[in-house]
Amino acid sequence: MKKERRYDIDWIRVIVFDILIIYHVGMFFVSWGWHIKNNEIIDWMRWPMLFVNQWRLPILFIISGMGTRFALSHRSGAKYLLERFTRLFIPLTVGILVIVAPQVYIERVVQGTISGSFFEFYPHFFQGIYPEGNFSWHHLWFLPYLLLMSVFATPIFLNLRKENNRLLSLLNKFVNKSPSLLYLFAVPVFIVEVLLEPFFPITHALIGDWYALVYYFILFITGYILISLGKSFWLALDRIKYYSLAVGIISFPLLILIWYNVESSIFIPLIKTLNMWSWIITIFGFCSKYLNRESKLIKYRNQAVYPFYIMHQTIIILIGYWLINNPMHYMWKFTILVLGTFACAWILYEFLIRRIPMIRPLFGLKKTIPIPTETGK
Repeated sequence: MKKERRYDIDWIRVIVFDILIIYHVGMFFVSWGWHIKNNEIIDWMRWPMLFVNQWRLPILFIISGMGTRFALSHRSGAKYLLERFTRLFIPLTVGILVIVAPQVYIERVVQGTISGSFFEFYPHFFQGIYPEGNFSWHHLWFLPYLLLMSVFATPIFLNLRKENNRLLSLLNKFVNKSPSLLYLFAVPVFIVEVLLEPFFPITHALIGDWYALVYYFILFITGYILISLGKSFWLALDRIKYYSLAVGIISFPLLILIWYNVESSIFIPLIKTLNMWSWIITIFGFCSKYLNRESKLIKYRNQAVYPFYIMHQTIIILIGYWLINNPMHYMWKFTILVLGTFACAWILYEFLIRRIPMIRPLFGLKKTIPIPTETGK
């Protein structure tokens, strides 16, 4: 595969991370477990959050697999793993020490277990593993998972990138023959749902988190394979996107209906997987048609999305702590949290992270600041 840029994939990545930020703002208001809570729980918010929760993380791992295919098109396996270490482990370490620690501090203040300053608390951040202790990677769990998957998947990817790979040739024939066969890629995920999900609740602790590890690893590899199919994949998406949209619209309320009326059934993982995969196909299908265009905006947002992801939850918790017991209407709080989080993240990115070469690698950016040419390339 030649080195190329898919701006629709960049847009999906940016939009899904934007949704992640809004989702975490929503966690401040709903009854689901989170670090701090508003003084009023807003029950209706869980429904749109439950909808996006079915596909927001799976699509991120698929996009990561796609990005890996582009990265390995012009890198050796060793250079790719070094790049993964630099872009994932360093921001993870800095994020834990600088970004996550204030979150744990505020959570303990709200719980009433500490009363001193953040600097007095900081040595205690390293005492024990969260939630019993304080040390945690919180929302940055995505980074160690992706790093581990990258290491284990690299031999597989190096084999798949060889010319005339038999598996890819066979899949190309299937997808060209019938675009609906894209749904076959959901079968391994369904099997994991049936065999692992009931026994290994998601913890994001890495150790023992077998369901999440296998589930997301399969999606990571699936993303690599799908993008390796080239034009066959994009043509199939264009032909099937309206059908997948219809399936997604039908399957989500059906999933809710079964969830709340059936204690246990094989139809739950079946409809759950069908719903997840239909929305992912739909998103890729429509974005490939309307968003695969070069623009200054997507270039800027694509650079900024990683630092935004690293910083956003700490900003939400800091602003949320100020708003917890404020009597204002919850929609004002929600608006302040969303706008405040994006504004603070942008200010920190634009005037600090983006402009200082020594800080850029700490947030997953290349040390060299890009200099735009007249053509913008």
